Amino acid sequence: MSTPRYYPIFLDLEDKPVIVIGGGRVATEKVEGLRKAGARVTVVSPELAPELAALRDAGAIAHVPRAWQPSDLDAERWALVMVATDDGAVNRAVRDAARIRRIWVNAADDPANCDFILPAVVRKGRITLAASTAGASPALARRLREELEAYLTEDMPALADLLAAVRAELRARKIPVANETWQAAIDEHLRVLLAQRKYTQARAYLLRRLGVEEALTDTGAPSTECPARPGA
Repeated sequence: MSTPRYYPIFLDLEDKPVIVIGGGRVATEKVEGLRKAGARVTVVSPELAPELAALRDAGAIAHVPRAWQPSDLDAERWALVMVATDDGAVNRAVRDAARIRRIWVNAADDPANCDFILPAVVRKGRITLAASTAGASPALARRLREELEAYLTEDMPALADLLAAVRAELRARKIPVANETWQAAIDEHLRVLLAQRKYTQARAYLLRRLGVEEALTDTGAPSTECPARPGA
């Protein structure tokens, strides 16, 4: 059988309902990722891992305390179905019921019963990096995640914020900048300035590199001093 050629996407799950079948360690990992994306999570399982029980008690997730049944997929217009069991028969049953209802399914460590698979993910600020081996090797995916974490240095979130702010200003003033110019502007010196938390200097340097320093003022530019961290 040929390896699936997956189409990588990032889903907006903010305030969207997602159902998770299973309440153990794997379900806990799935719920953590879904909550980071802002999803409204319902877990169906007779028992819950302590972390999930704590979330239920805090009102952070909903819980249906019994075994899964097909009618659960009719309870709401689910955005996704996540299956976190080690029972292949359950995985197939959920997949079949979900496909009838045209709901995407992910079954943990069971690509044959998935409509989509989950990559290894690294998040820092507004930056999200994802790596996948098409389900062939979770161990390699974890190794890739570790290497991506090392690559994603602390200046990267600040760089993303700066680029987003300047881009928004340029678009608001209808000032075009070529993609090649953006690429050339994101150089090592800019990253050094951000790593040193010299945000105003970094912004000024970026504007010079983009050739728009006369078009944009410094009004609203962030302080050159790094905001104090809690407890500092």
